[in-house]
Amino acid sequence: MKTPQRLARIAGILYLAVSILSGFAVGFVRPKVYVAGDATSTAQNIAANEGLFRLGFLADLTQSACMLLVAMALCLLFQQVNKNVARAIVVFAAVSAAIQCLNLAPYLAALSLATDSSYAAAFGPSGANALVLLLMDLQHSGFLIAQVFFGLWLLPMGYLAFTSGMFPKALGVLLMIACFTYLAHLPFAFLWPEVGTILTPFVAIPTTLAEVWMVLYLLLRGVKVPTQNAQVSVPP
Repeated sequence: MKTPQRLARIAGILYLAVSILSGFAVGFVRPKVYVAGDATSTAQNIAANEGLFRLGFLADLTQSACMLLVAMALCLLFQQVNKNVARAIVVFAAVSAAIQCLNLAPYLAALSLATDSSYAAAFGPSGANALVLLLMDLQHSGFLIAQVFFGLWLLPMGYLAFTSGMFPKALGVLLMIACFTYLAHLPFAFLWPEVGTILTPFVAIPTTLAEVWMVLYLLLRGVKVPTQNAQVSVPP
């Protein structure tokens, strides 16, 4: 009976690490250096904040690894409920983490272009700055692509939270809603970026509430461990 609680605490700690590290990398570092449509400002910001930019890279890389470990812990936690659905959490998280890690290559390339004077000598200052912006735009688009799978991993997680009896059913419903808000936002982000930008704060509400609730529940409550007279129902 101690094992589910231990797995829940491990998943909660790792999930909290993902939230903090991604919040730092995506919510703090990237807006500080990336100015969409402004090559000169973006290149100058990166050069002026090289140390912070590198910390953002390490935070993003670490949170991707932690995300996969969270998925593995949740898979172990839910495998007695529905093994196939539990494995889907790991599959979606693994694809998202892989895309995010590969997506850091243009991020580092932008740093080299912005801080190495040999590129400015070869391409000219304006050309080098334009390449920096292109790489940051590429990194931004890759991050949105990864969000497809980061949204999808919430669906099996929410389903299992709802059906397992280990979590409040309202939490499971909110996690599934968060998945669909992620996915509904992405077409606008790619086809109508201006509309996507307007919708972003509204998309963040259910996803933030769901994931903060999940993290806090894992850390503070763990899971509702069924008694011998109230076993977790296993869907066929």
